[in-house]
Amino acid sequence: QVQLVESGGGLVQAGGSLRLSCVVFRRAFSQYVMAWFRQPPGKEREFVAAISWNGASLYYGDSVKGRFTISRDNAKNTLSLRMNSLKPEDTAVYYCAARATAAPPSYSDYDYEYWGQGTQVTVSS
Repeated sequence: QVQLVESGGGLVQAGGSLRLSCVVFRRAFSQYVMAWFRQPPGKEREFVAAISWNGASLYYGDSVKGRFTISRDNAKNTLSLRMNSLKPEDTAVYYCAARATAAPPSYSDYDYEYWGQGTQVTVSS
């Protein structure tokens, strides 16, 4: 079983920054494609960012490009999401997800096998 635990959410004013972390309790973390998704209030879950097993390939949703940065530390089994210039529309529950594959990262949540419990991010205007 793979356990993912997110942290770092909270309340921030528009224009501010937050850093989310996701610790993966599983050996061979480096073999997993990792991603962040979010679910705004009353809306469906949407893709935020993804990263390949070695960090060489990065993918971002259009709404966060240039503001968010995904990264990973395979030595520490940790995935991160640095969020800058936050907007009220970034308010959502943020989830980290893992996929045991050597394939490129996917934009679809259906392709990810393991999920964290989510962490709330609220951006006030």
